[in-house]
Amino acid sequence: MKGAVLICCFLSLLHLQATAEEEEEKDFISVLRDRSHIDETLRLATEEKAGDYAAAIERLRKIYHTSIKPMEQAYKYNELRQHEISDGEITSKPMVLFLGPWSVGKSSMINYLLGMHDSPYQLYTGAEPTTSEFTVIMHGEKIRSVEGIVMAADSSRSFSPLEKFGQNFLEKLVGIEMPHKLLERVTFVDTPGIIENRKQQERGYPFNDVCQWFIDRADLIFVVFDPTKLDVGLELEMLFRQLKGRESQIRIILNKADNLATQDLMRVYGALFWSLAPLINVTEPPRVYVSSFWPYDYAPDTSRELFKREEISLLEDLNQVIENRMENKIAFIRQHGIRVRIHGLLVDRYVQTFKEKMSFFSDPELVFKEIVDDPDKFYIFKSILAKTNVSKFDLPNRDAYRDFFGVNPVTNFKPLTAQCSYMGGCLLDKIERAITNELPALLSSINSGKQPGLSSCEATGCGEKPKNRYRKN
Repeated sequence: MKGAVLICCFLSLLHLQATAEEEEEKDFISVLRDRSHIDETLRLATEEKAGDYAAAIERLRKIYHTSIKPMEQAYKYNELRQHEISDGEITSKPMVLFLGPWSVGKSSMINYLLGMHDSPYQLYTGAEPTTSEFTVIMHGEKIRSVEGIVMAADSSRSFSPLEKFGQNFLEKLVGIEMPHKLLERVTFVDTPGIIENRKQQERGYPFNDVCQWFIDRADLIFVVFDPTKLDVGLELEMLFRQLKGRESQIRIILNKADNLATQDLMRVYGALFWSLAPLINVTEPPRVYVSSFWPYDYAPDTSRELFKREEISLLEDLNQVIENRMENKIAFIRQHGIRVRIHGLLVDRYVQTFKEKMSFFSDPELVFKEIVDDPDKFYIFKSILAKTNVSKFDLPNRDAYRDFFGVNPVTNFKPLTAQCSYMGGCLLDKIERAITNELPALLSSINSGKQPGLSSCEATGCGEKPKNRYRKN
């Protein structure tokens, strides 16, 4: 009898101890972190000059449509690069893309940045793989969700090209609109976590191709890890292969860092670099942020001051992208214009060479096959470098033109000398004016704070007109 009483007392003590530990844990979890530094670092209380930004965007859109797009359409540039620029892409906000393995805290980080914790519209999080959709969080007048099919059909958005990935993907695309100061300046994209034992075919859509589409348009890319998921498998290798050339926009985040003691954290940090070193083959590796990005307070006895400084540093990085969004758009359109110009010059050279080699008895198919199979024999690319201010590093792959002309016969294109009109001028002149004068002038007006109206080129001319080296005198 006494033994039974002792056992009951012992069990009661264990229950009380467990209850006390649970209450202590609840008290710790319920302590929310101060978020005032987020608003302060991102300057969310500062009102933007919406009129100046809108005027600059409209000016940029006009330059693109009048000076770059005509050559883009005349020489079918989109069929070479598969990247069509829409008005929605020009007017869109900077895009921040979250990538990484499953359950590393991508959705929790977005909830934290937007203050959506414990709200009915927060992104669902958990220890298991939770995000199966591509979720676009953007600004709206009221809180609502938008189906992927609707997003792709809306030409005012920048997501209409996603239709090419099929209906199965559009069912996995979700938009969330909400009124938020941060979302007035940036758009977040949450992605499904990488699961190494899952094949692409099991997703029902081309996952890597969709990721590439978002990567190509992202202004900032957060690749998130946590201390328990540092292994690099085939899926993650493929992801970093897709990130080649975008190293300046990549930021590595080692999340949930307060789960480790300082010594263990140093080992994990080294292991992360060891795992990623073969995948990021650049002289200067991407910046790595070490912290815990969620709304609860840091675990006790951890480097909370270090984590706080790392978090502020990441927020400053994000704010830099937001503040430079107009400059980045101008630079992007100018780079696009340079590529379109090079493409037009190359197609023109192919057309001219074809006409020069054709005779009355020649077989057109055999003549052009010889040219497209060995362009160096006819100095196609070298002549462009010799006659224009084109860098050899900007020239596209020669093999791409074999595929391009396989779909588009050379006889479908006119030479640049024939692409002129009395009212509209010459395509080459217009795109060169945009690259050398109009876009740099717009960038200067942004940096100097002037109202971007008519450029000096439109008002008084730009001095000497760029010479069309292919026009016959």
